Parts: sequence; structure tokens; C-alpha cells
Amino acid sequence: MDFIPMVLLLIFTAILSFLMICKHTNRRHRALPPGPRGLPIVGNLIHIDNASPHLRLWELSRQYGPLMSLRLGLRPALVVSSASFAKEVLTTYDPEFSGRPPFLSWKKLSYNGLDIACSNGHHWREIRKLCVVNLFSAKRVQSFSSIREEEVRRMIKKIQTKSASSDKLVNLSALTMSFANSVICRIGFGKSYEDDKSAASDEATNFQRLLSEIQASFMQFFFSDYIPFTSWVDRFRGLLSRLDKSFEESDKFYEQIIQDHVDDKRLKNEDREDIIDVMLRLMKENSYSTDLSYNHIKAVLMNIFVAGSDTTASTLVWAMTALMKHPRALEKVKHEIKQVCGEKDFVNEDDIEKLPYLRAVIKETWRMFPPAPLLVPRETIQRCNLFGYEIQPKTLVYINAWAIGRDTDAWKEPEMFHPERFLTSSIDFKGQHYELIPFGAGRRICPGIHMGTATVELALANLIHAFNWALPPEMKKEDLDTEAAPGITTHKKIPLCLIASG
Repeated sequence: MDFIPMVLLLIFTAILSFLMICKHTNRRHRALPPGPRGLPIVGNLIHIDNASPHLRLWELSRQYGPLMSLRLGLRPALVVSSASFAKEVLTTYDPEFSGRPPFLSWKKLSYNGLDIACSNGHHWREIRKLCVVNLFSAKRVQSFSSIREEEVRRMIKKIQTKSASSDKLVNLSALTMSFANSVICRIGFGKSYEDDKSAASDEATNFQRLLSEIQASFMQFFFSDYIPFTSWVDRFRGLLSRLDKSFEESDKFYEQIIQDHVDDKRLKNEDREDIIDVMLRLMKENSYSTDLSYNHIKAVLMNIFVAGSDTTASTLVWAMTALMKHPRALEKVKHEIKQVCGEKDFVNEDDIEKLPYLRAVIKETWRMFPPAPLLVPRETIQRCNLFGYEIQPKTLVYINAWAIGRDTDAWKEPEMFHPERFLTSSIDFKGQHYELIPFGAGRRICPGIHMGTATVELALANLIHAFNWALPPEMKKEDLDTEAAPGITTHKKIPLCLIASG
């Protein structure tokens, strides 16, 4: 975390913050869960590693417990690191813990909370209902199956072309990201990027750059989110102008693709609608209490782009990384697919239902490498009593899904990659079992869970079925690291490069 302006910050805010600090040291403070002592003004911000906050919070939770209190600047925070406490927060006290904090970047990029992820209250209930019924229903997910299959075939063809060349090393990190972006773009606004066409390739590059910038803005640390009166520090660091630029570029991008749909005179087939088609139709029908506007469509598109592509690519790379480190598991899932598909050259979505070990591999990947290790932060909307602790309104709540996947009370040998544990267990990832919550749980569970799962299952099955995978000659499986790069979504820090044959 960048502390260069901290000296100026301390001088400017010391007097203004004195009364606030006193407020946080009153008798109610002693009713909070245990946690590390912080410094004046900055609190426990000094304890958080911005590169891997989930790891640092997990280390602290091992010292202070699975329900831990922090003070981030002048904001109280709660960190949940076990399945049992997550169940209470996400079920028993879900209404009290269901808010979203008004972080600066979130408000800006979500058009002041018009999306699903960052909105609150009545608007959140309405926009979620609209999206779950019309965009993420089982029928709608099924309607996109041909797109998923076409994009998987395209990815397989790219790998075949690469493996036939003199340089057989395949960068799976780059290929899966390109695949995930293409799926999201086609589902989102009916457009595909073709890498072999220079114009489209430039568009794809610009899209990826814009997406990366938006994701960087979401994870950017703003002092003013935690310490009042310090927006000048963010401005001095150039963060506000960078955020404004990201918003303007993304808004222009969304506006253009919406206008392309508005101007398109093609006959609409409801079974082949992309998400913009659906939203424009709903806006015209005006059948919801929420009066939809272009900004609503843009905000929902932002959610889909940011959450959809990154998490899919991340899961595929971590799954392949784990399988390469555990070749017996790779052979087992390959054999299962062979038994079901025989001589077929492609695994379709109907086949997936007959592949329990493949699904176990994906569950185990999500347990050990959840795409969003810290679920999207929540904020308490009213005071509540949690196991005798008094939790105040506007307390930030971080649920550490990465730590929960390593909770020894919930998992036997949690550091081992062992997909077989799910073959004899009813534990699933759909929000009913709090030992495994890669998509969250409760009323804030990710509405795109079925869309994301269908894409990951189809892509991973075909990657395994189509090729025999091997590490580069100079590398042993023990050399394959699992270090993650910084970000909201955890990607492998060193790209996964493998040899594909077959």
C-alpha cells in the first residue's frame, strides 16, 4: 500500500480526527471481537498487505480467531475466516450484513449503485430480481450454450495450431483469458473478436486494456474511503483523475455497443438475444418498478465484464495447475471423460452431467483457489449482537473464502488437493454449504453462478479431453508454483505454459 503521503496526512487530519478516535475507544469498543491493536488514525491499515490481503488476514485470524475485528482508518471492520461464523453472518444475520459499502470507485463505476453488485436497498432488490429472472435464469443460461460450445471449439483449434508449430509451448493463462473474454462479449453484446483479423484484434486488445483498467480501479486503495477529509491525498496521488478517465472510457465503450444494438434493424429472435437485447426489450416494456435507463444497462454490463471473464479464466488456470501438480488426478478425470465420450472429439454440455469426478476437480479448485478470495465486502446496515459481540452499523465485513477453504474444522488435510473428498460428500458451492462459497451465499450470492459454472465445466472438460498435457522439459511438477498476482480476482502470478499434444 502506498504510504508516501502519510506524513502530510497525519499533520492535516490529526486535529480533525481526535474526537473520532475517542469515539472508537469508548466502552462499546470493548464489546468487539478480538483483533490486533492499530495506530492512531490509520488503525490496522498497517497490517494489510495490498498484494495478498486474504493471506495476511488469514495469518491474523490464526492469532486472533475466526471472527476478528479491525479498524481500517476510522472505519470498523469485521473479518470472518471460518465456515461456522460465515453461516451465521450469511444466514442468521444476513439482513443486517447485506449492505454494500459506498467505496469511491464502486460508486463511480456502477453509476452510483445502479448495478447488482454495488447497489443497496429497494433498488438492489428490483435490479437483482430483473437480472435473475431475465438474464441468469436456467432457460437463459441454456440459450447461450451454442455460444459456449463455439468458443470452446475456437480455443481448442488455437491450441492445436500452436501445438503443431515448432514452438509447442501453450500459454494457457493468455488463451483462457482470451476465451473467457470472447464468451462474455458474445453473451453480453453479441460480438466476437477474431484474432486473425487485424481490426478485430486491435479491438480485442483495447477491450482487454479497458477491462484491466476497470479492474485496477476497483482494487485501488483510496484514503478517503477509510479516513474522512483525505480526498485531497487521493487527488494528489493522481487516483481521482485516473478513476475519472477509466469511467469516461468505459462509459463511451458501453454507449457505443448499446447504440449499435439500438440502430440494428435485424429481426430479434428471443432465443438468440444477447444481454443488451434483453435489457433494451425490458426497458421498452417498462414492466418493472425500476425505470430502466441506459445507465442501468451500462452498470449491469460492468458487473458481467468484471466478474464474468476474470473468474472463468482464473478457475481454468488454477484447475490445470493443480492437475499438472497431481498427475494421478489428471489421468483419473481424463479416463472418466473417455469412458463417457468414447471417440467423440468434443465434450458437449449434456455429457457434463455424467462426469462427477470432473465436477469434483472444479469444486476442489474453488476450495483451494477461490477466484475472489475475499468475497465482495459487505457493510452492516443496522446494529446487531453476534455471539455476544456488539456490531455497529456501517461496519465493513470481509468474508475470507480462501481461509474458509483451509478451515481445519471443516476440512480434513485442507492443504492437499484431493478431489475425491467431494465424491462422498454432499457439500456443494451453491450457497447452502458454507465450507465452500466461491460465489458467496445468502441474498448476496452471485446471480451469475450458473452461467459461470457452465462455462468452466465445458471448457475444462474439453481442454483435458482434446490434449495430452505436459510440463516443459526443464520443469518438474514440484517447480510449478501457486503464487498469485495481486488483484480482486486471483490469477497465477507466473503464466501457466504447458506442452499440448495428441
